[in-house]
Amino acid sequence: MNTVAELTMEELEHIIDERLERRLALMVDDFDIKAEDLMREDERDTRTLEEVFESVRRNRWTPPLGAKSSLELLREIRER
Repeated sequence: MNTVAELTMEELEHIIDERLERRLALMVDDFDIKAEDLMREDERDTRTLEEVFESVRRNRWTPPLGAKSSLELLREIRER
């Protein structure tokens, strides 16, 4: 294949899936995420909506006062 236009939809999806899997693997390493904590596509979340909201409340993180905003952090990264 020389161009994307020559790919079938299945071939393109396969390439994209492989790329995403590599990126996710890097994220797992970078952010110290356990692979078993990532939900597989064929697994269904059986929690109720209330359980999901409670999980969000329990896992919410608030940055300390005076911490840089995400915009400020992004600008710093771009300036490097």
